[in-house]
Amino acid sequence: MANVSTLRFGAQTDEVTSLLRIVNMVRLGEAVTRPEIGRVTGLGRGVVAQRVDRAVEMGFLEDAEYAPSSGGRAPRTLRFRAERGRIVVCALGGLHIHVGVTDLDGEILDEAHRAWDIARGPEETLATATAMIDDLLGAGDGTPVWAIVVGLPGPVDFETGRPVAPPIMPGWNGYDVRGAFEAHYDAPVWVDNDVNLLAAGERARRRHEGVDLIYCKVGTGIGAGLVSHGHLHRGANGAAGDVGHVRVTGATPICRCGKVGCLEAVAGGWALVRDAHAALEGGAAGALAQIVASGADLTPEDIARAAERGDALAISLVQTAARQVGEAVAALVNMFNPSVIVMGGALASAGELYLAEVRHRVYELSLPLATRDLTIKTSENDTREPVRGGVDLALEQLFEVSLPRWFGDGHPTIAAVHG
Repeated sequence: MANVSTLRFGAQTDEVTSLLRIVNMVRLGEAVTRPEIGRVTGLGRGVVAQRVDRAVEMGFLEDAEYAPSSGGRAPRTLRFRAERGRIVVCALGGLHIHVGVTDLDGEILDEAHRAWDIARGPEETLATATAMIDDLLGAGDGTPVWAIVVGLPGPVDFETGRPVAPPIMPGWNGYDVRGAFEAHYDAPVWVDNDVNLLAAGERARRRHEGVDLIYCKVGTGIGAGLVSHGHLHRGANGAAGDVGHVRVTGATPICRCGKVGCLEAVAGGWALVRDAHAALEGGAAGALAQIVASGADLTPEDIARAAERGDALAISLVQTAARQVGEAVAALVNMFNPSVIVMGGALASAGELYLAEVRHRVYELSLPLATRDLTIKTSENDTREPVRGGVDLALEQLFEVSLPRWFGDGHPTIAAVHG
């Protein structure tokens, strides 16, 4: 590997800048032949050939099949060697762990899911999560891990990878999640709020649009991921989008965060379960009563499904909650002016019943200019969404943010990425 020192730790010579650009262009499919690279970059043929040869020598690119001929000799295409590394995503929810392994193109190679209560604490939770990941990696071919993304159901300081006073995660405050994974896998780790992973997944579908987007997840809790001009907006300390703890005027229930009248305490999944039990104790009948009578624990998913099937109590609970969420989202629309709002989570799975109430409140309470080109839709409801979003975040951090710092090493390292 020649002149590697000139490529390390952000030494941005013209050679390095053009080399990094070429690797990313091929990776993203923006230019995949040497003539295309020359046309897009304006570099001469000899310079392009030199840069491509260097990228091939370092193991990032390789020659692939021939492109269609436009009259002369058919040019050889280039491909990014996505098989060289693995990306691991660990999405921790309030009541589940979902892990997945992908290649550097984001192709999901394997995944696993299990029920888990995150209130069991960080040591036990992370031991379980890493055991699940180890099983997936052990079944693979030994390709090294290049990046790990961890999603947590609470506020996260993105710079340090530590949760900050998460309401549903006792014992997690300030815990060094990033350090724990880096020590186990010796690979760079990024930790973020779980809703930001979902927002990143939606962003990936609109990668070339520079989209302004809000992903609002209404499950057991409530949170929002914000994408501004194609970039995740986390705010100064990572707390942006924590709409679940906005105060609802006149509301009196105590929230899990300890405050009174939070949106989550009146419209989150756990609040609906609470209100359903109260109604059933008051004599309400129907599908929810049958679930409770069977001895099963009532869940937000049960309420959403029952509402879809026409259960009167479930419909009332879902519509009331959707109106409250719609008011909060309307405030975000007026401040943030997104082009797309995606509603996800257990309660949003009630579909049009839920979405219609949210839409009604947003259009009623938002400024006409802010809603002129606004699309409000439900998520794809794909169980793989957290993994896809985590991969999008990892690729952004590896190839758009930190690439100059580790490119010369041929693979990302903790010291280069976070140093």
